Amino acid sequence: MIHITPTIKIDESEIQLDFIRASGPGGQKVNKVATAVQLRFDVSNCPSLPDDVRDRLIHLAGRRITEEGILIIDARRFRTQERNRQDAINRLVELIRKAAEKPKLRRKTRPSLASKKRRLETKHRRSEIKRMRRLVPRSED
Repeated sequence: MIHITPTIKIDESEIQLDFIRASGPGGQKVNKVATAVQLRFDVSNCPSLPDDVRDRLIHLAGRRITEEGILIIDARRFRTQERNRQDAINRLVELIRKAAEKPKLRRKTRPSLASKKRRLETKHRRSEIKRMRRLVPRSED
């Protein structure tokens, strides 16, 4: 079991890990060893995720989620398979933790009377500056 929050736990059987060849550092073994990890997690069919967390997770995942609702995380930062595996799981946990946070509700506020007066005063000052820049029309005597 992977503990994400006190209320959310994910069974390791819900996560599918595939090991693929990674580009980048690795020296002589770079074309022989599959060190990169591709983590797949079925968000839409996960029974341990509450509905609101699932919706926020789908929104947060963006392009990393497929049309079928499967989240794909690629980890190829490290040279070893185990560190990449742990990195992918940590990134999944952080993403779910972020989705578990309920967003603050925005309260509509109205501008105060003093702020309205300040705004109008600055507009008036600015218009005076611009009015003073204009050419003074010549009077024909």
